[in-house]
Amino acid sequence: MREDALQTEVTPAPFIGRFIYSRAELIADGVIHGIGIVLAIAAGAALLTIAAAHTQTGEYVAVIFYVISLLTVFSVSCAYNLWPLTPAKWILRRFDHAAIYALIAGTYTPFLTQLDDQRLATTLLTLVWSAAAVGIAIKLFLPGRFDRLAIVFYLAIGWSGVAVFGTLFATLPATTIWLIVAGGLVYSGGVVFFVWKDLRFQSAVWHGFVVTGAGLHLAAVFDTLVLNRL
Repeated sequence: MREDALQTEVTPAPFIGRFIYSRAELIADGVIHGIGIVLAIAAGAALLTIAAAHTQTGEYVAVIFYVISLLTVFSVSCAYNLWPLTPAKWILRRFDHAAIYALIAGTYTPFLTQLDDQRLATTLLTLVWSAAAVGIAIKLFLPGRFDRLAIVFYLAIGWSGVAVFGTLFATLPATTIWLIVAGGLVYSGGVVFFVWKDLRFQSAVWHGFVVTGAGLHLAAVFDTLVLNRL
């Protein structure tokens, strides 16, 4: 049996894309996901523990949402990408793509709670989470539809903070801003590999960008809510 056919097709793939990977590619992708899950559990737990002594109630709730969204996206992604080609895989695909919207909104939440203008903060949180909810609904109830448009929607929500960059720049520590921007650039750069389906180890490379971007944003949350309050 050829190595690149180890994950054989059991049911026809209802979506356009590449779903058959070699053993080496699956191992690499599994390792990357393992790193992401360990990062989410270990660093997330540390953040929740330390932030408890340095944040107000609203801020801490925002951190909880963020850590949950981070752990969810890595766990669901791991299950979906390593699952064999069976009908269950396509169900997992819905939740995998939907979880990305939750992570984007969840990542914004701790930073927006830092704004002094509560009305602006509430408005932005409502807009971000509403956009994420629309994206989640489309992925869950219209699977496979608008997949290419979804990439644009992910990026649009992710970079929507540019509209209030001046306010965020004046509110958040400089280090936090640079970490946020760096994370956004890493995520965006990884999109090249997300759509490059024919590239060997494409999935592992793409998820490597995701883990790196998530790590930078996790560091940004830690910086603004903990390090700058010690």
